[in-house]
Amino acid sequence: MFYIVLLAMVAGFLALRLYSVLGKRTGHEQPLPKPADDRVAPGSIPRTIDVTPEVRESTVRPIEGGAESGLRAIVAGEPGFDVPRFLEGSQAAYRMILEAFWRGDEKTLADLVEPEVASAFAESIAARAAAGEVLENRLVSIEHATIVGATLNGRDARITVRFDADIAAVTRDAEGQVVAGSTSDAVETHDVWTFARTLKSSDPNWKLADTDEA
Repeated sequence: MFYIVLLAMVAGFLALRLYSVLGKRTGHEQPLPKPADDRVAPGSIPRTIDVTPEVRESTVRPIEGGAESGLRAIVAGEPGFDVPRFLEGSQAAYRMILEAFWRGDEKTLADLVEPEVASAFAESIAARAAAGEVLENRLVSIEHATIVGATLNGRDARITVRFDADIAAVTRDAEGQVVAGSTSDAVETHDVWTFARTLKSSDPNWKLADTDEA
């Protein structure tokens, strides 16, 4: 049975709710803190990946060569892992986490990210609130999602995905006046996110463990 990556389950599957900016920023958006295409239906993110050469070319979204050995190790540790479905789910998670961060939804973030990341998010959200700023950001599209790294240390698995996206962003002050950005102009964004999970654990969900810029 395939499980949803990063979607915390509350009385079933946590609904997908996203849209919002990160990555190579323009200087006016609230930056996403670093700690260390379209909406996807629930159930689309499993925890298994098939990286057999026969299917890679025709059915798998991009995987950089350096990630293959790590993916094979993860498959060996938990057979059945499916790359295309994982990538679809990672995009859904990307959207959900960005939207939650932009609207200051710490509860949702706590369900989707590791504690260290959640703490960094909370600090950034608090600083934004203290400045009286509000973000009105929109994830226009995710152009590419590519697995660029994968490791397995004991049972601790980590998969790194690069997201190439277009994002429109605007910042308003406490009076609602636009102080930076534009919702009509999209900015190219390049993020590198690492998702982590303990294989064969009772928790099927992958969580965001690290963020960086490409």
